[in-house]
Amino acid sequence: MATRSFRPRRRRRPETAPGTAAAQLEALVAEAQAARAARAHGYRERSLALHGWICARCAREFEADNLHLLTVHHRDGNHEHNPPDGSNWENLCVYCHEAEHTMRTLGDYLTGRDR
Repeated sequence: MATRSFRPRRRRRPETAPGTAAAQLEALVAEAQAARAARAHGYRERSLALHGWICARCAREFEADNLHLLTVHHRDGNHEHNPPDGSNWENLCVYCHEAEHTMRTLGDYLTGRDR
């Protein structure tokens, strides 16, 4: 009698033939993600160097091991507007950054500007 292996089987990704709509979509998504990562990495590093490793709202200081919790907020909301002097950026911890965007969304809803 043969023994049965209980190792999980590897799932294979379905093959996408080049030129198909799925392959084109996959390539487009990969290109957009790479461009976003490159853009974010560039201005994030500059903002951290200019403004330091501290949240502009709650003044929490960050170390290398928790620096991923410090984000860059664009004051005007335009992620493409990245002046070299950093005037459109402020470093916010993830909690203050979420509060900033929630506050704006709630304000727009309460004043009727979201319609």
